[in-house]
Amino acid sequence: MTYVTTWQFVNADTSHILRRSLYPSRLRHLRFQQRDVIPDFLEGWTAVGCYTDNVAARTLTSVGYTDTKNMTVDNCVNFCNTQNFVYAGVEYGQECYCGNVISNGGTTALDSDCSFPCNGNANETCGAGGRLNLYWSGAVPPAAPVIAPNNGLWISLGCYNDSPATRTLTVPTAVLGGASNNSVQSCTDTCFSSGYPLAGVEYSRECYCGTAIANDGAPTPPGDCPMVCSGNSSEFCGGPNRLNVYNYTGTDLPPITAPPVEGGGGGSPVFPVLSDLQVGWSYNACWVDNAHGRVFQTEFPDNQMLTVQGCIALCSSKNFSLAGLEYSVQCFCGDNLVQGSVKAPDNECDMGCSGNATQVFYFFFSVEACGGRDRLSVYTSTGSVTTFPIPTVQTIDLPGNWHYSRCLAEPGAIRVFPYQVIFPYNNSAQNCLTQCSTFGYPAAGMENGNECWCGDVVDITNNGGTTAAETDCTTACSGDPLHLCGGAQRLQLYLWNGTLNNWQTPANVGRYEYLVPGLVPPLLATVGKNGKVSFLEKGGTSEFQNSTGAYELDLSLVDDFDHAWREMHVKTDVFCSGAVVLPDKAARILNVGGWSLTSTFGIRLYAPDGSPGVNGTNDWEEDPDTLQLQGGRWYPTALVLSNGSVLIMGGETGANAPANPTLEILPRVPGGSTVVFLDWLQRTDPNNLYPFLHVLPSGRIFVGYYNEARILDPVTFVTINVLPNIPGSVTSFGAGRTYPNEGASVLLPQYAPYTDPITVLICGGSNFGTALDNCVSIQPESDNATWVVERMPSKRVMPCIVALPDGTYMIVNGAHQGVAGFGLASDPNLSALLYDPSQPVGSRFSILGNTTIARMYHSEATLLPDGRVLISGSDPQTPGLPEELRIEVYIPPYLIQGLTQPVVTVPKADWVYGGRYRINVRLFQGQTMRMSLVAAVSSTHGNTMGGRTIFPAFSCLGSVCTVTAPPNARVSPPGWHQLFVLDGPTPSHGVFIRIGGDPAQLGNWPALPGFHLPGV
Repeated sequence: MTYVTTWQFVNADTSHILRRSLYPSRLRHLRFQQRDVIPDFLEGWTAVGCYTDNVAARTLTSVGYTDTKNMTVDNCVNFCNTQNFVYAGVEYGQECYCGNVISNGGTTALDSDCSFPCNGNANETCGAGGRLNLYWSGAVPPAAPVIAPNNGLWISLGCYNDSPATRTLTVPTAVLGGASNNSVQSCTDTCFSSGYPLAGVEYSRECYCGTAIANDGAPTPPGDCPMVCSGNSSEFCGGPNRLNVYNYTGTDLPPITAPPVEGGGGGSPVFPVLSDLQVGWSYNACWVDNAHGRVFQTEFPDNQMLTVQGCIALCSSKNFSLAGLEYSVQCFCGDNLVQGSVKAPDNECDMGCSGNATQVFYFFFSVEACGGRDRLSVYTSTGSVTTFPIPTVQTIDLPGNWHYSRCLAEPGAIRVFPYQVIFPYNNSAQNCLTQCSTFGYPAAGMENGNECWCGDVVDITNNGGTTAAETDCTTACSGDPLHLCGGAQRLQLYLWNGTLNNWQTPANVGRYEYLVPGLVPPLLATVGKNGKVSFLEKGGTSEFQNSTGAYELDLSLVDDFDHAWREMHVKTDVFCSGAVVLPDKAARILNVGGWSLTSTFGIRLYAPDGSPGVNGTNDWEEDPDTLQLQGGRWYPTALVLSNGSVLIMGGETGANAPANPTLEILPRVPGGSTVVFLDWLQRTDPNNLYPFLHVLPSGRIFVGYYNEARILDPVTFVTINVLPNIPGSVTSFGAGRTYPNEGASVLLPQYAPYTDPITVLICGGSNFGTALDNCVSIQPESDNATWVVERMPSKRVMPCIVALPDGTYMIVNGAHQGVAGFGLASDPNLSALLYDPSQPVGSRFSILGNTTIARMYHSEATLLPDGRVLISGSDPQTPGLPEELRIEVYIPPYLIQGLTQPVVTVPKADWVYGGRYRINVRLFQGQTMRMSLVAAVSSTHGNTMGGRTIFPAFSCLGSVCTVTAPPNARVSPPGWHQLFVLDGPTPSHGVFIRIGGDPAQLGNWPALPGFHLPGV
């Protein structure tokens, strides 16, 4: 599958991203509503939908044009309608195509695939890369055009190659009625009248005669002649540099005479216009076109009423400084001439303008010169013309470890590389290669001037790329006219020297194991202080009618199903709520929000009790009549702040209801509101649900939402710093990281003495259906903070990331395709990865084992006290993928080596900041010892709320070690952690300790009937 985009504006705050682009502020955050805009004045035209397209094999093949500044649906449909085509299509925001047949396998695509605004009207949608917004006139499409097999005694010889410099048929001629009436019949009639036995039609509107096939002309595939005749849409008239050739088989040809020549050539003389031009404009010269390629880069539709003044007015209105006229009916605009253009004698611009022609017999003559065949009459508003030499391959001053390889031929409609980026104005080796390597792709190629393609070296062989002659790559880069960027179906191929992605494949990968049958597919998983796992599931909306919405799993009893699970209860529906472990004495789990109505205001509390093998008696406590959030929230995030209070952010006011773009603080101030409006959440709705929240070592708050990030003041919640936009995929900075384009985020470990800047890691996500294959990281409080991109071994949306005791992170679950939500993803990702931040960038991923159980929407992963990772859930509602009740564990590599886990006892489990605490340690291997503190978290939708990992300072004397607690609530907000001791790679069982107490006195809240308060 090929993925395509056009780089444009990403966000007003994105000063570091590719500013030289096609669409300025219109793209904002790339969240578009589909608009099928139908011109009111064109009765009968309707929108068909979004269709696939391919630059190598167009869906609409008849005619088309590009307007880089004023493309609208109206303009394109009107253009096609006036030429009697039944289909019109807009693409890339700037291109228009017409046709009578949907060709080359064009088929329907998702409406959301067509997402580019028209550059002439941002309220309209003009397709996308490789996508057309298609419109139909309502008329029955005519029969598909064909290569006419004959015209009387004229017999088709097929499609032949041609060249402007060395013509296959050497005598250009004009047909009756002019170029707009070109057809096989009109061309063969003209050649017959002049005595020539060979006739050829080219580029829809050109006719050539000859006595023999000249200049190495040779047959080419019929598909190389795809352009319909300007005077007969039922038949083909060649293509670019391709002729449909016909041979007269009769014996009655008249003697050869000079054929008529259209325009001024061979008729009345024509002259450049030297006066009465638009103010500031003047004639420059006649210039050669197409000797090495087109010398202008912007062409407008052929105009049968073209005049010099009209072309100048068009170019001036679009802020171009040059206007060029060619072939009587063609108008070009630009600011310079490329491809080594040179001047020609003025008398070679010998074709009169079609718009002020005078008819003599059946030919048309004009005194105004509008270029000629491969000749341009050029006018300038600056008094001069800037030209660039014939471009060459860039082989020096390349970024990174790139080197030039060769000119590579594409295999056809199936491309060599899967990822395409369109740089309308700034494609170059520098920009393309940097883009590809930034996102981890070691093979890259530029094509057709403005296309950048990225992939892997194996794609070249796998997809049929073949070496082409260097002379096939002749197109200048759109952003660097001095250098080459491939050609039509030709890639300027570059390869990366060395290894760009050093993915590890260790012998010891750990393994998945089946643990226990489940009862429901849980939505939230939390390991409690009692060592058991609390699960919350949809209550009221569960597919299991007897579900109570809450269950607790005793890990010590997994071999005894009847006793392993304890039934618990919630009063309102926790579907897509948020949760966090409180720093109170009981380590209560706080759950907030929910699915609908009263549930969205829900505040629920559970104090884990009991012990392994012994049931607790506590249950979830909730009273919607006395304790509620200040606003309804579905898909919110919760975070314990440095002062011990709880921040609740974002969500929607109900199921698929309007956004709640606010935050609030718990406990609520008596008699007052703690709600703060956040305009940036409102702006990015609905792509910012379950925002990523982290407390930074300054005490400030990191927020990641959609594809943006910022730092907030922890008291006023005003924005302190807007961070660079979060990179998406190689083809789209508009890809998202939060629900529904769901990725996952964690803080990387902090090490005593806590002087290094902290790093935020975000992995996976989606470009509205196309899963991302990278992780990105940033040190948000560093000067000039920037994102680092690391390519993953596979794509993944809806991942879960689990912090392990050794400072590494497991990445599991999710899908290769889609977004979060019911029935919106497919192709489960069954592999587990290990991310090791201690390794260099590019070498941090290890590929671990695979599961056989799909874990997609509503799947979770959480660290167990024994060092294993519990894997649960999946409620995708995707055909063929069931609601998943089975519970698995992943046994990480550090538990597969046959080594005995250390034993640790902690006499005092309530620590103050900076305090020093003795623990007892027993090692069995006696290897290098480390200690880690892994924060207690509640996990849902890939969001491990409250997570962080700390490696504290410690010293040991024999089996007694003294651990120094983190220094303050900014480095480690108050809360519960599992303390692990590592003997080399092997962790002990975790022991729960509390650090920082309960400064907000949450243990005394809420002081309401029905709630048991554990104290602080």
